[in-house]
Amino acid sequence: MILLGIDTGGTFTDFIYKDRGSWEIYKILSTPDNPALAVLEGIAHIAGGERARVVHGSTVATNALLERKGASTALVTNEGFEDVLEIGRQNRNTLYRFSNQKSLPLVPRSHRFGIDCRVSATGDITRSLGGTDLEALIESIAGSGASSVAVCLLFAFKNPRHEARIKKALAPLGLPVSLSHEILSEFREFERTSTTVCNAYVLPKMKTYLDGLSSSQAIHSLRIMQSNGGGISSRTAGREPVRTILSGPAGGVVGAFELGKRAGFDKLITFDMGGTSTDVALIDGKLPLTTEALVAGIPLKVPTIDIHTVGAGGGSIAQLDAGGSLRVGPESAGADPGPICYGKGEKITVTDANLFLGRLLPDHFLGGRMRLDRERIREAFQSLSNQLGLTEIATAEGIVTVANAGMERAIRVISVQRGFDPGEFTLFSFGGAGGLHAADLARLLGIPRVLVPRHPGILSAMGMLLSDIIKDYSLTVMLREDASAEEIRSLFRPLEDRGRASLRPEGIRSRDITLERFLDMRYRGQSFELMVPFENDHLARFHALHEKTYGFSNPDRSVEIVNIRLRARGRGEAPTFPKLPPGDSHPPEATVIGRGPVCFNEKWHSAMILNREKLLAGNEFRGPAILTEYSSTIIVPPFASGRVDEMGNVILDIEG
Repeated sequence: MILLGIDTGGTFTDFIYKDRGSWEIYKILSTPDNPALAVLEGIAHIAGGERARVVHGSTVATNALLERKGASTALVTNEGFEDVLEIGRQNRNTLYRFSNQKSLPLVPRSHRFGIDCRVSATGDITRSLGGTDLEALIESIAGSGASSVAVCLLFAFKNPRHEARIKKALAPLGLPVSLSHEILSEFREFERTSTTVCNAYVLPKMKTYLDGLSSSQAIHSLRIMQSNGGGISSRTAGREPVRTILSGPAGGVVGAFELGKRAGFDKLITFDMGGTSTDVALIDGKLPLTTEALVAGIPLKVPTIDIHTVGAGGGSIAQLDAGGSLRVGPESAGADPGPICYGKGEKITVTDANLFLGRLLPDHFLGGRMRLDRERIREAFQSLSNQLGLTEIATAEGIVTVANAGMERAIRVISVQRGFDPGEFTLFSFGGAGGLHAADLARLLGIPRVLVPRHPGILSAMGMLLSDIIKDYSLTVMLREDASAEEIRSLFRPLEDRGRASLRPEGIRSRDITLERFLDMRYRGQSFELMVPFENDHLARFHALHEKTYGFSNPDRSVEIVNIRLRARGRGEAPTFPKLPPGDSHPPEATVIGRGPVCFNEKWHSAMILNREKLLAGNEFRGPAILTEYSSTIIVPPFASGRVDEMGNVILDIEG
């Protein structure tokens, strides 16, 4: 049976699959109006008449949230707390903007319903839920036109009885209902409400999408990538789609982490440049997790890989702003109409600039399956350069430089601004456009080397196949630091039972289940916590992490444990990839396609063009050079040299 990983991007939908022992890749243009069309077309092309086991990173929930095209949602909460969702935390990202306006909440005031009941902070019912109130609630929701319901009551994580009763009462309406104690069993009512509402908002669209895929005769089983770097069944993803909001980028980071370890690198800055955006993350020996993600201005307190995204990709549009300066992105040409050189677009993109500079080869894009039209971009560059008062070459290099500056800032956010020296890391470059910009970025940031894996344009899809099945659970406990280890373990046991029970239907054997325990800790009086592993020295670990994160610690100050977190991990069959045959330092003649002109710093150079797919382990080369392959192109500038390791990774050494 074919094993298939799929990543849906803004421009391309990527496939990697194992068929009869060999790994193959495939890319087709995405279908933004209905992402399932590209997915099913690709599966049909690959599988023929066979059935496939699929691991999929879906953008359906993400796009529904970003574009505000989710379901009409009703929110049920305690009477008097209907406006918590809109009040939020009163944070202002732009302190000095007089006209600052907050984003509108996903649920309008007319669809927020308060009900007269209350559970105390200790879990005691202080005001019971009346039958008359439930009848009125059902009538109000039925009349609202809502197609999904979120229920978030105070302290439901301590006692979920009222939430469960509301769900049962709403059953006759036939609407999907998201309960906060199931989605996020933690305190902080705003974040819990926001996360539960988001789940309800994207649930109908996600469920329809997954049901459509699952009904395909070509799919034997369907697993969905989560934002936390693990997979879940499509059935679970259909109930809790909020856990898939960043599934595509998470797959890329997991792939980089796993392949980086195999290559001997555990300190990585991942650089994923696709057609629409660029995602970066910092890996310091382990996957970076956070519970404070913010997507489209909406806080989501589910565990996610800590990824920073900027609107800079191959399809980012270059244009003049109101002051006459060159701006690149965040608007993207996407898959349709795409860059000018794709044949339909009318606006210059970063891809067009790279083609103009000779850094993309018109006859070798997607292995020659898609020819780029270099003649079509000339008139557009002439027009833009006239507006800027620059030469056409300077204009093209300016577009690349502006795009690089935005991506450089993104990497500085996750490294320098958090106390990490980029010089201690390796830049792990992937995505269809990553290899065109990685060497320049590494030089700008003082990063000594770049690692480009095999098939970089489909690494996110590959990461999905490399991922474990992961279930995350949490519970607010509010313990003092002198709580005994046995007391803490006793609180973990119900979560552990849930974790094991939830992994068995996923086909995971007991011996392949790993349980990872974490504590959210803070100094008493602080508002936010740090997550540390639950081990014998968890208190010392907290002080050390506080020192690293904030620059100070205070071991004499009392500490409290706010939440416990359990990560239930099920290890499936880990894909293995064949090693390259060994070669000497000189690339074989069969790898040399020829030479071609490429521009650096407004000077044209004669660059050696190599077919990466024919390189052998141990081969070396110096820039300027262009490495072409099916899913990506790698530029080796004059200040870089390259080598190939036994796994097929290209490693560029960057001169200062």
